Amino acid sequence: MQQETASEKPRLVSATPSDGYKLLLLYNNGERRVFDASPLMAHKVFAPLANKGFFGLVKVEFDTVIWPRDIDYCPDRLYEESVPY
Repeated sequence: MQQETASEKPRLVSATPSDGYKLLLLYNNGERRVFDASPLMAHKVFAPLANKGFFGLVKVEFDTVIWPRDIDYCPDRLYEESVPY
């Protein structure tokens, strides 16, 4: 079995905030996934995300989601913890 290389992994193209602190994710291979960010807010570094206005400032950079104040999430975990849409 051949190992997957970094170039074969799907790359995050967009992240759209949705109700219930969910992100609708679109990857460059056409795959759509949903990530529930609400469990993150139990951790101090992610506490600002509880403000819906702040949560809505999500952007995509470096194949993952980022927010102001240098808040980001591991791209591999983002994919693994999301579910198909």
